[in-house]
Amino acid sequence: MDNSRKKKNLVMLILGMGFIIAALLLLSDIGRNFPGKNRVITVGAFSDSYWEVPNGYSYQILEDAIALFEEQNPGIKVEYVSGILKEDYPEWLSEQLILGNAPDVFLVPGEYFNDLAEIGALKDLSEMIEDDTGFEKEAFYSSVFAYGMYDEGQYALPYECAPKLMFVNKSILDKEGLEVPKEDWTWDDFYEICRAVTKDADGNGTLDQFGAVEYTWEEAFDSNGVKLFNRQGTECYFADEQVEEAIVFVEKLQKLYEGYNITARDFDLGKVAFQPMLFSEYRAYKPYPLSIKKYSGFEWECISMPAGKSGSNIAGLDTLMVAMNENTVNQEYAWEFMKLLTYDEGIQSEIFDYSEGVSVLKKVTESDQTLQLLIESSGEDSGFNLNVLSNAVENAVVIPRFRNYEEAVAQVDKAVGDIIEGSSNISMEQIIWNRKINNFLKDKEGR
Repeated sequence: MDNSRKKKNLVMLILGMGFIIAALLLLSDIGRNFPGKNRVITVGAFSDSYWEVPNGYSYQILEDAIALFEEQNPGIKVEYVSGILKEDYPEWLSEQLILGNAPDVFLVPGEYFNDLAEIGALKDLSEMIEDDTGFEKEAFYSSVFAYGMYDEGQYALPYECAPKLMFVNKSILDKEGLEVPKEDWTWDDFYEICRAVTKDADGNGTLDQFGAVEYTWEEAFDSNGVKLFNRQGTECYFADEQVEEAIVFVEKLQKLYEGYNITARDFDLGKVAFQPMLFSEYRAYKPYPLSIKKYSGFEWECISMPAGKSGSNIAGLDTLMVAMNENTVNQEYAWEFMKLLTYDEGIQSEIFDYSEGVSVLKKVTESDQTLQLLIESSGEDSGFNLNVLSNAVENAVVIPRFRNYEEAVAQVDKAVGDIIEGSSNISMEQIIWNRKINNFLKDKEGR
């Protein structure tokens, strides 16, 4: 288990033991709002980019939203604690929950949403959404809105997102006389390009140019329509035909590279044609001068993911969300501030100015203003296909929300690795592993 996972487990253990204490200390949160004083709404946020790329405007959108909210709501103040790094934020938030001092509204990284919803730290927003006639959930991309659902309830609103797309080294394709794939390209197209570009380019007897890096079973499963678990996380469907198709394809792709360990650094150096990445990477490094620093010596672009035999041109995405403290005493104003951050078109449009993510509102992301901004920031006049971006967000795969999801995925990862490395019948190995994973899920459910 890596250090980040250990840290997450520790944070969630502390939360699980301490959240009951937080509920008992609720009264300590009321004093700051007694009659005669300005009511204070508190917000939990971190100081650096959620997308782990250089950013000097981490608080700009929040501060603009606070200024607008205070102008619209005289006598209401909004405060936040500055200087908390993203890596320290989960631990800080857990401590505040335990002490009963958690913010009324706080950002929720996608990987922590399940755990916070599981322990009851997040307020169910379903009734507020239904009763608010000025709020239309259809304004959001359906995939990102679904990210905030847990056990039939809506426990968070999406704030910004980044879909996974395929980055392509156009210089390699040009050199090999190949065209950049169209939006509806397939696994067959992907494989043929990878086969054509994988070679010993300098003639020294060793492969030094490759088709793809970091294209894993997860990308193959997503693009082949694989439904890996049921919604409750009590059953795995690893033995399905779509799973076999994806494993066979990944194995076929890997054989092209003759055991060479291709890394992301190889893509950075211009040796690899394709690499799946979040769109935030494109936004961060496409503009000069960071493009020179990160990807020197070749032209690159992002396109849709190749469609599997039984799937379509889709992949997953990551979403940063906003949630409300279950124990807030400022529900009305907390809800209004959450709406301002996520639903106001003016505030959401600032994501394209001050962040590397994508707005969660269809109207903002698909606007002519956004298209022009992306074209200008890329430094190219060839244009940017906004349909690729909007389709990637709208149709993105949303992972199921259940406890121990990441541990279950680790079991699948081990299963795929063993099957590819072995020489047994894939279908039979799928059945065996499906039984093992289901036993794992049942064991975890009983604890």
